[in-house]
Amino acid sequence: MGNTRKIVKTGKSTPTREGAGVHLRRAFGFNEVPELDPFLLLDDFRSQEPAHYLAGFPWHPHRGIETITYMLAGSVEHGDSMGNKGTIGPGDVQWMTAGSGIIHQEMPKGDEQGRMGGFQLWANLPSGSKMMDPRYREVKGSAIPTVAPSTGCTARIICGEINGIVGPVRDIVTDPEYLDISLEAGASFTHRTKRGHTLFAYVIEGTVNAGETPVASEHLVIFDREGREAVFSAGKGKARFLLISGKPLGEPVAWYGPIVMNTEEELELAFEEYRKGTFIKKS
Repeated sequence: MGNTRKIVKTGKSTPTREGAGVHLRRAFGFNEVPELDPFLLLDDFRSQEPAHYLAGFPWHPHRGIETITYMLAGSVEHGDSMGNKGTIGPGDVQWMTAGSGIIHQEMPKGDEQGRMGGFQLWANLPSGSKMMDPRYREVKGSAIPTVAPSTGCTARIICGEINGIVGPVRDIVTDPEYLDISLEAGASFTHRTKRGHTLFAYVIEGTVNAGETPVASEHLVIFDREGREAVFSAGKGKARFLLISGKPLGEPVAWYGPIVMNTEEELELAFEEYRKGTFIKKS
């Protein structure tokens, strides 16, 4: 058992509003930064009420981070200061590296039943990459491999590797893994992780047993960084969860709103540049 990752904390996501009033659930945010380094925030924005999401996320800046949006239902239209435009739908991923600065908007739309939903993860950038050129990647669901690592288990590999199959998002500085795991009733899944990397799971559907600990839907589970294997199983019903890991940066975090830097001085400069119109840099 010494090789199995132990649970550090579990907790339920909390309702909040972001953007122009979008209702969502926050799995973690500012208060969990040290233990979830390099990850900053995870929002679950699933809804069946158009009034709860149609106002969207109008134009706003980011610097110093990456925002990763993964859709399950409906769609999100993206536009940004680099001239990128695109729409992601069910199963698609938008991986945006804000770097030195980007201004963008994300406007959600529901499907024919009014359903819209997905997740947005924020990943920090190390000090040496915070002012890198912005980068936008749109990954269609058809490009994301699905594997069956064990009986009754299917896994979508957005980023990372299972049984030699590698996801389409690569060359990310924090060496992340981003997996979408589905389990049939009674099925199990064991994933070998990199020692020292942060690892967490967020339950989308059903109840997942993380080792011997049952974790219900809309709950987060954070593991220690010592072991190499994380073990999951489903009980009497189906279960689905996100499994995400990354290399901790171990750097100071100065964070206000959509901008995350290393010092308060860098943070103040970013907002001053935004007010002056000099926020967007040319490579």
